[in-house]
Amino acid sequence: MRASRLVALLLLLQTRGRMTADEIAAELEVSPRTVYRDLDALGAAGVPVYAERGPGGGLQLVEGYRTRLTGLNADEAQALFLAGLPGPAAELGLGTVLAAAQLKVLAALPPELRSRASRIRERFHLVVPGWFQRAKDAPHLATVAGAVWEERRLRMTYRREGELVERVVDPLGLVLKAGTWYVVARRDDLLRTYRASRIVEAEALSERFERPAAFDLASFWSTAESEFEESMGRVDVTLRIHPDAVGTLSYVIGATRVDEAVESAPRDDEGWLRLTVRLESLEWAHDDLLRLGPRAEVLDPPELRTALAATSAAMAARYRSAARAGGDAVSSPTAAAEA
Repeated sequence: MRASRLVALLLLLQTRGRMTADEIAAELEVSPRTVYRDLDALGAAGVPVYAERGPGGGLQLVEGYRTRLTGLNADEAQALFLAGLPGPAAELGLGTVLAAAQLKVLAALPPELRSRASRIRERFHLVVPGWFQRAKDAPHLATVAGAVWEERRLRMTYRREGELVERVVDPLGLVLKAGTWYVVARRDDLLRTYRASRIVEAEALSERFERPAAFDLASFWSTAESEFEESMGRVDVTLRIHPDAVGTLSYVIGATRVDEAVESAPRDDEGWLRLTVRLESLEWAHDDLLRLGPRAEVLDPPELRTALAATSAAMAARYRSAARAGGDAVSSPTAAAEA
């Protein structure tokens, strides 16, 4: 553990230059006293590190010194592929090796590129779940990931339709989709998909499995998504929408569908767009389009228009009743719902 920390300390000084003991302690999650002990150990090992006192001072390496310790081990190389996903990397149990891998890559870059890489990392952060959406908890994800990396069979207890079932599977891969982890596994010579959040127990077995040579995770997932979408009922919805509401519609049903519809959408005399989008079902369309409020009007199909009109009328009646009861009755969403 200490050896790993000494390497991290050395690479921190090499990549960032002068740092205070407090800054290093915060980065390595240790006390300043531990930092000074580690610096003594590095000095005893011949690393030219020194302290500069006074305002603007700190700890740093002698100018021009560079360690040759920039090779990545296997765990760090695997973790680096998740560099754009710091949260998911931590969920997979790779947070520590990811940080070490990033430090080693930065240490190996020339100063100009190192500065550019640091600026990118400081300014851009990829978050897979959408805004205001919480990723589903998957407490056994690290165990599953270990079985995937090591090609070990996995015994898991899985929640399916309200009951618990036990499965022994060959875990071939993990997919992160909109904040939800999925396990792609082989069972009884068939490929299946499991939600990681529904795994209530997991154990990586000592028995190994042979990974199919022709299996490609990305291709499998793309095909599975297409087949799932084709299996769902579909409904084409035509609506008038104010231009200011297009962004909201994109967020609700997906930018790709909306962008394609907007490209060929004509405008009426009021400047509203008339467009047609394909949605999963009438029920989903009803709930999604309610979020646009008065900035959109469904023209077709008539049953969806009728359903939205009925919902809007019921809401208007409820709020009129609350208004007649007095202003205090609608002082909060809860009060409005109870009025």
